[in-house]
Amino acid sequence: MKIVIISDTHDNITNLKKCLDWCRQNDIQEIICCGDVTTDETLEFLAGNFAGFVRLVKGNAVLFDEEGVGKYGNIKYYGRIGRFELDGKMIGVCHEPFLIDYVLRHGPCDLVFYGHTHEPWIEKRGRMHVVNPGTLGGTFSKATFAVWETESGKLELKILEKL
Repeated sequence: MKIVIISDTHDNITNLKKCLDWCRQNDIQEIICCGDVTTDETLEFLAGNFAGFVRLVKGNAVLFDEEGVGKYGNIKYYGRIGRFELDGKMIGVCHEPFLIDYVLRHGPCDLVFYGHTHEPWIEKRGRMHVVNPGTLGGTFSKATFAVWETESGKLELKILEKL
């Protein structure tokens, strides 16, 4: 299964739409969002234009109704940190990089996804991968997202303008 990881959309609906179009063309069934979707309108667009499942953590720019996220049947909202198992791998998700240590206090992870810095990054720390998909919004750097193939373990960063 291929999973797309996004972060820091900051209400850039144009870029979000382009990413979701790519997801449809590539049979992506799940998106992990590392925060900063920002407003209710963007959250509604994401929920309404992606047929798969979305896992979402809180960013530092939260203007959407956190209590209202439950109305979207295809979005699971974790708050500040998320931990879950996916295809036999333990996954941690947070927004700010300083929260990675907090995620790991609850046990080891195979992969940790985070956002906030807007800088795409893939790093191996021992047996764990730490991945920042960059900013889908395209602020301070080019718009990017990450793709994880769960069976092979392959991780890659995509630059939106090159799709």
